[in-house]
Formats: sequence, C-alpha cells, structure tokens
Amino acid sequence: MLKISKKADYALMALQHIASVQFGDLTPGRVVNTKEIAEEYNIPLELLAKVLQTLAKNGLIESHNGPKGGYLLARSTRQITIAQILEGIEGPLGITDCSHEKEGEPCLQRQHCNIRTPLLKVQDSIYQLLSNMTLQDMMGGTPLITIQSPTAQGVVQ
Repeated sequence: MLKISKKADYALMALQHIASVQFGDLTPGRVVNTKEIAEEYNIPLELLAKVLQTLAKNGLIESHNGPKGGYLLARSTRQITIAQILEGIEGPLGITDCSHEKEGEPCLQRQHCNIRTPLLKVQDSIYQLLSNMTLQDMMGGTPLITIQSPTAQGVVQ
C-alpha cells in the first residue's frame, strides 16, 4: 500500500502552517516556532523538532535563532514541490524495493520479474505528479486531480 509516513505528514502540516503565517494577512513575515505548530496540530514536540531540523537541513525552511526565533519558508510556496518535501523527509521516493537497488545488492527476482517495468512506469507517474504539485497547490483547498474509479460510476450522492 502506498502510504505517506507520519513524519512526512507532519512535515506537510508544518510547512502549510508556516506558509499561512508567513504569507498571511495578520502578521506577514512572522517566524513560527516548533511549540506553536506542535500545539496547533497535536504533534509530539520532539518528533516535530526533528522533522523541522531535517527540512531546514534540506533547504526548505530557514531557522531563526533567539528568544523570538522560529522558522520561515526558504522559498515561495510555488517553488516548493511535494516531491521535494517527501524526499527531504523520507529520501528517494519509490514504490518498490527494486527502484532503489543498492550497489552490490541487486534484486533476486530481476531476471525473471515481469512487473518491474510496469511498476517503474507507475512510480514515474506518481513522481511526476508530486514534482508538479507545489505547497501552494496543497493550500488551495480544491481538488488537484479527479480520480475516475470504476466503482464510483453511476453513484448518486
């Protein structure tokens, strides 16, 4: 099952919050501290601190030290992609182990695998979607894509 980890989920929530404060109407440019985000979204403080440090290390946010310190986005919301956020937290994105084969550790099924190419196409499609979707898109509140499901046809809501 394709699933976003809790750390990635917290990263997305935190970045959206930072962006809404940084570019909001009330106090534009205000830095946001870890405790504020943790309390707002009921996220464990220590885990959120590690997530924010990782995002800062990967250049997605900037850390400002001091008593009134906190975090700001390093770039505009249109310049930060969801793929960059997820990769910053989780590392390279992949839906199968063989998509990230390590040097000297090839997949044992590689010679006989009949799903590698189709799955790599699925992975590429997902990566393209996440690379074209920005933090700004996530903040819009409207669906970014419409998924056609055969089970949903003819359903009246």
